[in-house]
Amino acid sequence: MEIYQVGGAVRDEILGLKVQDRDYVVVGASIDDMVEQGFKPVGNDFPVFLHPLTHEEYALARTERKLGRGYKGFIVQTSPDVTLEEDLRRRDLTINAMARSLDGRLIDPYGGIQDCQNRTLRHVSEAFIEDPVRILRVARFAARFKSSLGFTVAPETLTLMKQMSASGELDSLVPERVWQEMARGLMEETPSEFFRVLDNSDALFKIFPAIIEGWPHYQQRSLDFLDQLASLKSPLCQRYAGWLLALFAADHSKKPMIERIAQQLKCPKECQDLSLLAYTLSQEKLDLITHSAEHTLSLVEKADGLRRAQRYQEALRLVLLLQQHTVAEVASHPLYQAASLLKQVKLPTDNTLSVPQKIALLRALRIAALHQAFFY
Repeated sequence: MEIYQVGGAVRDEILGLKVQDRDYVVVGASIDDMVEQGFKPVGNDFPVFLHPLTHEEYALARTERKLGRGYKGFIVQTSPDVTLEEDLRRRDLTINAMARSLDGRLIDPYGGIQDCQNRTLRHVSEAFIEDPVRILRVARFAARFKSSLGFTVAPETLTLMKQMSASGELDSLVPERVWQEMARGLMEETPSEFFRVLDNSDALFKIFPAIIEGWPHYQQRSLDFLDQLASLKSPLCQRYAGWLLALFAADHSKKPMIERIAQQLKCPKECQDLSLLAYTLSQEKLDLITHSAEHTLSLVEKADGLRRAQRYQEALRLVLLLQQHTVAEVASHPLYQAASLLKQVKLPTDNTLSVPQKIALLRALRIAALHQAFFY
């Protein structure tokens, strides 16, 4: 039994980056061998085990053979006879196809070190085209490494990606897998590069067909805004909502489109709700509303900002940032502060008013609070 550290940990050490997770491949062992050593089986599609003490993942060396369409159309073979080089060959990029033995020896059969030095994302073998998820993964790694390290996609790899886009292989991608890779891409250092690589490989409209109307006109604005949100360390749903907002805010009829994109991706409801609210707020005449306490209250009520103040503020923040307000200007904007202020307004406890009277009084108190804070 031989154990090697593989994948991202080896790559990140070479690039001088902080290692997040360590994965291992085991050569010359069977499932029974691993169980006898105390490893806990956890893999469904292929043999993966958790170390009994560290709980790190150890996978048996394996090969894959393509039989059907899509990323699940593979036959996986694991046996003690599978070599380390065979296991590394099935990986997507050369920078992810390196290994390090427990005594520190580096194994690099496919030129990963040179591609790390040359800042190149290059496929390991022609088998790259067999898995459509790899297009998304290349785009994600470009988003991670383009800005800080200057990585680019190798021309021959981009050619293969275009072939995959033209072959219809992308049609087999399931929404959950697309969202998983997209979500990770959105959270990278330069998320715009995720979409640029997909666009350059002719995959963008195959994977996200609903954005085709907004892309030709507002591509650059959406990508610049996405990178701005990344620089502000915005969370996932804000980046997703901001990307769509920048694409569609200029059009008054795109709410159904945003709903359809969320349904196609099966993204979390939190992200869907935020994207719809941000778009809805973008269609309001915010400059006029800020001149009236009554209109301000009506907007907050319409956006459910009294009940869900944080979501309202997140959506409004996106709209104002897209309109080129600074972060400080957003924080001090009356419409932004209104939600927090209105939540503090309470009815007197000692009253005998009817329900309609209470509703009317509470509204009057809220308008008075807005007048005092912003319209004096």
